Amino acid sequence: MSADEALLAALDRVQDPEIRRPITELDMVRSATVVNGVAAIDLRLTIVGCPAADRIEAEVRAAASAVDGVERVDLALGVMTVAEREALTTRLRGTRAQQFGPDSLTKIFAISSGKGGVGKSTVTANLAVALAARGLRVGLVDADVFGFSIPGILGIAGVKPTRLGDMILPPLADGVKVISIGMFVDGQAAVSWRGPLLHRTIQQFLSDVFFGDLDILLLDLPPGTGDVAISLGQLLPHAEVVVVTTPQPAAAEVAERSGIVARQLGQKVIGVVENMAGLPQPDGSVLELFGRGGGEELAERLEVPVLASIPLSMALREGGDRGAPLVLSAPTDPAAAAIVALAELLATRERGLAGRSLPFRTPR
Repeated sequence: MSADEALLAALDRVQDPEIRRPITELDMVRSATVVNGVAAIDLRLTIVGCPAADRIEAEVRAAASAVDGVERVDLALGVMTVAEREALTTRLRGTRAQQFGPDSLTKIFAISSGKGGVGKSTVTANLAVALAARGLRVGLVDADVFGFSIPGILGIAGVKPTRLGDMILPPLADGVKVISIGMFVDGQAAVSWRGPLLHRTIQQFLSDVFFGDLDILLLDLPPGTGDVAISLGQLLPHAEVVVVTTPQPAAAEVAERSGIVARQLGQKVIGVVENMAGLPQPDGSVLELFGRGGGEELAERLEVPVLASIPLSMALREGGDRGAPLVLSAPTDPAAAAIVALAELLATRERGLAGRSLPFRTPR
């Protein structure tokens, strides 16, 4: 291998942290040569003011410096032309009309609840991080437009997505690609939209946001059975639904409605997650603040299994408040262990064939 080839091979290992593809594959490297121990690299960033510029530059210098025979790195930084950006976005999108259409191999789980306050978003955020920690490529859409909370729970409140032409690159949080309407509003501004605008927003999240190839996409639905749930049922009828409730029978009764609506929209309800179950006490007893049996009762009504019972945990709540997911900050906590077990269950679940075209033809 020549010195130039060794340099390009080293640069192949440097990824754009937002797109998560090698910079060489993205045509960001205009030229890379080694002459008399000097590695001369002409690098083109995707946009002016690229938020990942410092990281990319540092990794390029480190990769080039590690090549045998390189004593110095001369790095010229520039920005892609409009035509180069358009070519890149077209190539990234590929030929698929939809990122998550019926033919996609991505497993899609919609996390729903009948009412607010059951910890659905906290469970969803921690579940996403636990799945990413297993090495899976995970995306998370905060579809709770009015009550968005995912950015805060994941510690990326105030972080804005990067725009690449008309394509939106979602920020990363603990290995999870995340998009939320909270990334497009200022401070605590309220979102007050009606049906058509809500539908268009969710549609844009699924089409204009570039997630790349994902193993799993999680959708944090708003509570209840309103416009967003109906839109997602229309846009992603092949999504599988997990219903979150508390042990309180009254909450389980309301949660049942979200499962019924999902089925009416053609989605499959695969199970129930009971959150805020008993609080373990130092003496070994369990304090059942929210009653008991709600999860099992709901599962029986919907004729699905209880996928997880997550004990009430102050650490889980505190982690959400400070943007530090419990599954990473305190993995031995009983609530974290229950969420990790849920992640294991969903990660190994086979992708359903409903709605997918199969490569078989009937003989004539």
